[in-house]
Parts: sequence; C-alpha cells; structure tokens
Amino acid sequence: MITATINKIETMGLVDGPGIRTVIFFQECNLRCKFCHNPETWNKGNNKITIQELKSKILRYKPYYQKNGGVTFSGGEPLLQQAFLTKLCKELKKENIHIALDTAGIGKGNYEELLSLVDLIILDIKHTTKQGFQNITQTDQYDEFINFIKQVNKANKEVWIRQVIIPGENDNKNYINDLVNFLKNNIKNITKIELLPFHTLGFQKYKEYHIKNPYNNKKAMDKEKCKELEDYCLKKYKEF
Repeated sequence: MITATINKIETMGLVDGPGIRTVIFFQECNLRCKFCHNPETWNKGNNKITIQELKSKILRYKPYYQKNGGVTFSGGEPLLQQAFLTKLCKELKKENIHIALDTAGIGKGNYEELLSLVDLIILDIKHTTKQGFQNITQTDQYDEFINFIKQVNKANKEVWIRQVIIPGENDNKNYINDLVNFLKNNIKNITKIELLPFHTLGFQKYKEYHIKNPYNNKKAMDKEKCKELEDYCLKKYKEF
C-alpha cells in the first residue's frame, strides 16, 4: 500500500491559494535554504498516511471550500512524494476539488501527469541565477528548477509567484529588476506575485533540532520596505 509522510495539516488555510483551503505539508525537502523557517520538514519523517486516509481528511472540509477554495499541497517539497501525490490528485479530481501545488519545483522530473491534475502552481523563487540559487539553497538544483518551469509552461497552468526578501541579500531594486526579467522571459500565466519578508520566527527550531542556522545574526526584513519593493515589482512587471 502506497503511503506518504506528512508534517502537518492546516484545515482552514487562507493564504496558500484562493479561498478557504486544506493545506497538507509534506515531509522531506532536498534543499537547505538559508532562510528556511521549517527545518523540521527536511528529513523523511515517520508520520505515514495512506491515500484514502488523507482523502477522507480533505473531504471533511469540502463544504467550506465553496466556489474557489480547495486543497493545497505544500512542504517540505511535495514533489519528492510524487507517485503518492499523483494518485491522490486523481481521487480528488473525481470530487471536483481545486488543487494547488506549493513548490520550489525540485523533484525528480517527469511532472506531466501530476501537472495535468493540478489547477494552480504556487512557485517559490529562490533566486534568478544559478549561482544565487546555489548560494541560497546550498544545493546544485537550479537546472531541475528550470526543467520544472518548462513543464509548467507546457501544461499551461496558472502560476502564483513567491519570493522571500532577505535584508542585505535581495532587498534592492536591482534584484527586483532581475526578478521581473526572469519572470517575463521564463514563466507563462503568472496571475499573482508576492514578495514575502524574511522573518526570524523559526530560529528556535534550529536550536531545538541542533541545526546550524546560517542566518542566526540576520534581522527580520522590514515589512514596509518589503511592501514597497513588491509594489515596485508589480509596476515593473506590468510595464515590461
């Protein structure tokens, strides 16, 4: 029997996709982003669940979804448990449930079948360049990120963009200009762009799990400055 490992389930999510949503946080991630505030999701974990068990949990909240809600698969990195996710999505489409995939686009390739079942991609941009991506994620996975984008474009799916803004790293208009250029030249069907301020709320977890925190001395991003950069980004994107 195929199972997946999950970290937690949020039953009334309001930010990870349109409407009211059930958000499933899958366990395991193969990136080690310096700004990660959920390092407890990195390993494979032991909280196993079957397709029918998870489907039943999701269907309990279907009445709350109304016209534009649904389920969002997040992580960790949900693409690392792709076989399970694909079969679950097939079951959920039978129930006419809107499916969003919140991902960094770093799985194991061959995403066509899964993408055919997904309604919305919430894509986490780590950096626009290979070198910057390697620095932020501490991995060499940029080419797979680009591969995923190409398959999303081919599937012609709606895309929301998310980019974490980090003080002293990418909190400037030069980077935002590069981001706009990258988005316009590489990704189709973008309907929303969000710049998220780096925060320190997960710092205690690094201590709890005895993990070295590369941003231990980094201060939280100023929310007002982040909003100004987001406004600038949206303006430049529309003008492009």
